[in-house]
Amino acid sequence: MAVIALAGCSGAPGVTTSALALLLSWPVAPGRRMVLAECDPDGGAVLHGLLQGSLGDRYGLRNLSVAARKNEFSDAFWRQLIDLSSEDGRKDSPRDRLLLPGITDPVQAASLGSVWKILAQMFRGIDAQTQHDVLIDLGRRGAYGPSGVLAEQADAVFVVVRNTLRCLQAAEGRVRTLEERVGDVGVVIIDEGPYPAGEVQRVLQVPVVATLPYAPKDARVLSDGVEQPRHFTRSPLMKAARMASTPLMQRAALRRARLDPRGLRAAGGEVSRAR
Repeated sequence: MAVIALAGCSGAPGVTTSALALLLSWPVAPGRRMVLAECDPDGGAVLHGLLQGSLGDRYGLRNLSVAARKNEFSDAFWRQLIDLSSEDGRKDSPRDRLLLPGITDPVQAASLGSVWKILAQMFRGIDAQTQHDVLIDLGRRGAYGPSGVLAEQADAVFVVVRNTLRCLQAAEGRVRTLEERVGDVGVVIIDEGPYPAGEVQRVLQVPVVATLPYAPKDARVLSDGVEQPRHFTRSPLMKAARMASTPLMQRAALRRARLDPRGLRAAGGEVSRAR
């Protein structure tokens, strides 16, 4: 069980696409769930990317600000989740891969000032009481402003970078700032450029925990909702994402044990109405 945050930097490193690949390939045990929350204050991408606007904007983070004011946050949270575990919408979907869509306009972020902290507590409650795993997509800015509390409360934070000179230069300052806020961080590489993991680790001075292939054709299935090629779930991108789940979880578990060796972490949040 873990709460894992993914953050990015300038240069469109592919945080949301990586998060979706992890969500859809994560090994989920029976009775467990994986929840992906789009918490990028610049706006979410899945509703009009992967889902192609098919659900409009009825669901999402923006609805939680009203719920928070009415003390109805827990009920509202579970109603906002979209089931991504079934490709064809069949009724027997296991509902074990769920999405909380992000805001649709950056202007909406101004109304979420009180929501970020409640949401961070909610994620910890989901993890502790219902043993669900949570992925948080913080985008490029979410780890550094008011929503940074989500990074602070996560078990582990990973910066998604492409191993190109431009992205690595942009990532250096972001990694240092994030380290100051949350302590140790790790890196997930999108393997587009010429620099091997060891060089990335030397430049950024943080461990490279996982590497995903640069696979534009497969990535567009997740980022833009293009038609899936045959055997998409066995593509190099999805295989690598499935393999990445193990080191991500291991690092989260090690960091949690180090920060809370007696397992006394406060659950927080209301999770009793998990559906």
